[in-house]
Order: sequence, then structure tokens, then C-alpha cells
Amino acid sequence: MNTNDDRGFYKKLASIVIPVAFQQFMLASVSAADAIMLGKLSQNSMAAVSLAGQVQFIFNLFLAGSSIGTSMLVAQYIGKGDQDAVERILGIVLRVTVPIATTFTLAALIIPKVIMGIFTSDADLIVYGAQYLRCVSLSYFFCGITQIYLVIMKNSGHAAKNALISSSSVVLNICLNAIFIFGLFGCPKLGIAGAALSTVIARFVEMSLALSDMRKDGRIKIRPSYFLHRDMELRKDFWKYATPAFLNQILWGLAFSSESVIMGHMNPDAVAANSIALIVKNLTACFCLGFGNGAGIILGNTLGSGDLERGKRYGDRFIKIAVANGLVTGGFVLLISPLIVKFANLTPQASHYLRWMLVMCSYYQFGKSLTCTTNGGVFPSGGDSKFTFKCDTITMWGFIVPVGFFVAFVLKLPVLVIYFFMTLDETIKLPAIFLHYRKYGWVRNITKDRT
Repeated sequence: MNTNDDRGFYKKLASIVIPVAFQQFMLASVSAADAIMLGKLSQNSMAAVSLAGQVQFIFNLFLAGSSIGTSMLVAQYIGKGDQDAVERILGIVLRVTVPIATTFTLAALIIPKVIMGIFTSDADLIVYGAQYLRCVSLSYFFCGITQIYLVIMKNSGHAAKNALISSSSVVLNICLNAIFIFGLFGCPKLGIAGAALSTVIARFVEMSLALSDMRKDGRIKIRPSYFLHRDMELRKDFWKYATPAFLNQILWGLAFSSESVIMGHMNPDAVAANSIALIVKNLTACFCLGFGNGAGIILGNTLGSGDLERGKRYGDRFIKIAVANGLVTGGFVLLISPLIVKFANLTPQASHYLRWMLVMCSYYQFGKSLTCTTNGGVFPSGGDSKFTFKCDTITMWGFIVPVGFFVAFVLKLPVLVIYFFMTLDETIKLPAIFLHYRKYGWVRNITKDRT
């Protein structure tokens, strides 16, 4: 590739990766802020909202499945220059997400105690959690519209604006949390209800900003006619690529919950150390996620334009960058681990656990960088969602979950040995990923000429 092409490649990559990585960081930060603020009220308040947050987690799995299927098609049709197809795809996806969002909203509003009873038997936690769910319920409806449109924005060359809208909502959420939870500036002290109210307001503002941006010239539009009337050919293509993504998200979510059960049954020192290690993993993985998103969008645009050879070259380049990114990210975790242990304010035993957990997090981040790039970016860019589904399902349900339960509850091995097995998921699948990558079956144009 010539110098001008190189310059254009890295400029486009940076224009996507930096905003998306920042957006991921902000989203991870709001959860941490919620935990800190509610923890100052009471341990039960924090625990109840954490459990109620599992509803949002499950809802996000459905949104993620829809988003992945949307990105596969939209990135390629953007590369093809077919905006009408993109608007039709948006209508198809909203026909899926709006009913799902409405169902979650009504369930949280009408039967919040029943929902909380699934996650806990503690009467106080059920009451607190039900209060939160009832107040936060409307945010699910807003989310079902906004998140899909933001995916469209990100894939159509407006990643920076997408990140600005999403991050503005996060900042507003955090600020309103402080005001409504603690009753600042003359507002009543609402506690848990305040946390829920701030989320609803932030989600409404996020939706309003997104819909306002949609009105600008050249933007992808939500057209009522495309929402009400089906395009059977595009609908078939959407479900072809989205179904494996849906299944993958659901099975991954169940596996993730199983991992939480395993670690949650360790001693209190291990649970505390794991909580901090998880925050470190989530925050340092933001750039990996942003890079994977950028790789998928650029490759999708390239493949959709019909330039398959260039797409192949870009894929090879993304892999090399992902290796370097993994080494830097893993090294960064090792570098800051002494500071994290020092300021974590844990017991000596928990500090010992955390020190070695962070060492294991370093190689986890190396694997994460590569899997985010391949399974999360390169393969889906060519419509290859089936491999990711098979790879993740076999890894999680064929190894991580059963081995985790076996070493924890049957062999009852030491905490750090158990944690070692639980952090292998991002590395043990790398050989299969590279073998699949080298077949270049993902180098495909999945768009169709439309009359």
C-alpha cells in the first residue's frame, strides 16, 4: 500500500477507534459511579440495585445481538453506497428491538417484585430492587430505539458524534445521580429512586439528541414506511447473520453469570479482590473493544465496496496491530498493578489475591485484544457470525464453565488456581481463531444489487 493509502487508513482507524474506546470507557465508568454513590447510602441499596441491574444486563444481550447483525449489513451497504438499504435495515431492526424494549418496560413496571424474586430471596433486597425497577422501567424503551440508531451512526462515518451523544448521556447520568441520590441543590433526597430517575432522564436526553441529529441532511433516517412494511430480502439476510449473534450473546451471558456464581462462592477476600480485578479488566479492555469496532467498520465498508483484496490486506494489518495492542495493554496492567494493590484498601489476604489476579489479567488482556479484533471485528465484517458463535460456545460451555465448577466445588482448589482457569477463555481459543482467519472465508461481499 502506498503512503497516501497508509495515511488514510490510520486516519480513518483513529477516527473510529478513539471515539468508540472513549465511549466504552465512559459506559464502564457510570457503573462504578453508581456503586460508589449507592454504597454511601447503605450496603443493601448498592446490592439491590446491582441485582436489579441484571435486568439491564439481559436486555443488553438482546440489543447486542441486534447490534451485531445490524453492523454486519450496514457497514457493507455503506461501503456500497446504498443508503436506502441501510434505512430499510434500520426499520427491520427496530421492528425487533422496540417490542423487546416494550416488554422489558412493562415487566419492570408491573411485576418488579416477581423479577427481583428470581435473583434473591432477601425481602429487603426485593423491596429496594423492585422500587428501582419500577422507576427505571421507561429507560428500557428509550434504549431500544437509541442504541440501534447509534450503531447506524457509528457505521456510517459518524463515530465521533455517536460517542459524543452517548458520553454526554453518561456524564448527565452521573451528575444527576449525585443530585437525586443525595438531595443536592435543594432537590429531595430520593436514594434508590433518584438513581433510577437519573437513568431515565439521561436515556431520554440521549434519545432526543440522537433523533435530533437524524434530522440533519445526509443522515440515515427512521422512515415509518420502512418500519411498517417489510423488505423480505433484507429481512432474510438480517436474520441469517443476526441469529448466530443472538444465540452467542445469550449463551455467553449465561456463561458469564455462571462465572459470577463460581467467584461469588469464594471467601470474602477473594470476592473483594475479584471485584477490583474485574473493574480493571473492564476499563483496560475499552481500547480493545474500540479497536475491534473500528476494524469491523473499516473492513465492512471495504468489503461492501467490492474491494476484497484490499479487505484481505487490511485484515492482516489489523491482526498485527492487535498483537501490539495486546502486548501494550497487558504490560500496562502489570505496570499499574502495584498502585492498584496499594490503594485498594484491602486486607493482606485480599491484597495477595489481587496482586496475582492482576498478573493473570495481563495475559487475559492480550487474548482479549486479539479476540475483539477477530471475533468482534474481522469475521463479522464479512458476515461470518457462525464461527464466533461456535468458538465462544465451545470455549465457555465446553471448557470454562464445567472446569470452573469442577475445580471450585469438587476439587476445591485454592482461589488463585480457580481464578487461573476462569481467565483462560480469551487465550485457549486463539489457535482455532488463527486457523480460521488464515482460510480467509470471511473475505466476502454480502450485499446484493437492488433494483
